[in-house]
Amino acid sequence: MKTHIVEIQKPETVNFILAQSHFIKTVEDVYEALVESAPGIQFGIAFCEASGPRMIRTEGTDKEMIILASENAKTVGAGHSVFIFLRNVFPINVLNKLKMISEIVHIYCATANPTQVIVAETKQGRGILGVIDGESPFGVEDDKSKQVRKEFLRKIGYKL
Repeated sequence: MKTHIVEIQKPETVNFILAQSHFIKTVEDVYEALVESAPGIQFGIAFCEASGPRMIRTEGTDKEMIILASENAKTVGAGHSVFIFLRNVFPINVLNKLKMISEIVHIYCATANPTQVIVAETKQGRGILGVIDGESPFGVEDDKSKQVRKEFLRKIGYKL
């Protein structure tokens, strides 16, 4: 077995969700879940088939996001992986809908951070071992940091 560390390529402001699924209808079900989650949502999806024609299946509402999803899916190359790139929406707005899709078996990450995917490769193919999402913490928050966090969440409308 060989291992690879694959950097996800994306603009800093774009959010990314990496999941594992199990069936060709994943792209259509994910598309429907996303458009129902937020009006005017912009996204791209790529799903790597693991058998049959083994195509990278794509859908989306934003051409750039579809290309990002497809290119990253090609680079990782792991069967049954799902790449979702989101513009102008946070993953928190769509995660519950995605978790309800019967084909989704695991969500590895949902982030805007720099992300590395740890990939195992055997003679059979490739699989995702895990992800590195962002960087290691500097320390534990103090009272001032807590206040900044709480103010930020209220500023962006996620807390009252």
